[in-house]
Amino acid sequence: MSYSVIFITASNAAEAGNIASSLVKEKLAACANVAGGVSSTYWWKGNIETADEVLVIAKSKTALVEKIIERVRQLHSYEVPEIIALPIESGNKAYLQWIEESVL
Repeated sequence: MSYSVIFITASNAAEAGNIASSLVKEKLAACANVAGGVSSTYWWKGNIETADEVLVIAKSKTALVEKIIERVRQLHSYEVPEIIALPIESGNKAYLQWIEESVL
């Protein structure tokens, strides 16, 4: 099995909490951390924008990433939400097994 960590920025803590809890309740993610205090600078529609955001860090099977993207897009307020997945190259074998047992 392969596993991924998924980064999702949200507009506020309530939205981030809703995304995190939905992914875990629906067994799409084994765990989702919500980290506040993210200051983002980015290009949007030809302008440089800044925003205070909240970061969700989810861990799951790589095979579920597309379902996670689809679900987050349904829950998210942004027109183009940041949802990026990176492979977990290595880790605590017991933790990776826990991910395996915790999701669909």
